[in-house]
Amino acid sequence: MSKKLRKMKKDIYIHSLIKKHAIDILDSEEFNKSAQFTQHGTMSVKRHCINVAKMSVIISHKLPIHVNERELIRGALLHDYFLYDWHNKQVTLKSIMKFYKMHGFTHPKTALNNATRDFQLTSREKDVIEKHMWPLTLKFPMCREAWIVTMADKYCSLLETIHVHKGDLRG
Repeated sequence: MSKKLRKMKKDIYIHSLIKKHAIDILDSEEFNKSAQFTQHGTMSVKRHCINVAKMSVIISHKLPIHVNERELIRGALLHDYFLYDWHNKQVTLKSIMKFYKMHGFTHPKTALNNATRDFQLTSREKDVIEKHMWPLTLKFPMCREAWIVTMADKYCSLLETIHVHKGDLRG
């Protein structure tokens, strides 16, 4: 089997896992709003979250440890569920601080609040969302799924920032 065909089969398999475990998130009107917001470079928040979910699955399959795949995928999809444009310098927090100055520190809590409001979350999914910005936020991930999403997020963010992943704002 050619390398290209193996990659295509792997992509289809990962996509099917994401749909299987998170169709409610993918079909959610609120989650789909994240396609309107830029994350890194020209990548939308929605596309970034999907990239992180895919990379999280890939990483988990390479490690000799067991993870809860459903919680891994759902946490990855919701890790940046903050629903605002953090590049917009006019948007302010309730405490009058600017989002763009504090976004890296504050968005995990905002994403967790939004995700808790819109979806039923397990304690592992909450850990993934709240702690994915470690070590910046100093909130130490407490489960394997959170560690994997933290690694996948850093990797995808780097690729998106240096434009290796070509994304667009269509989601």
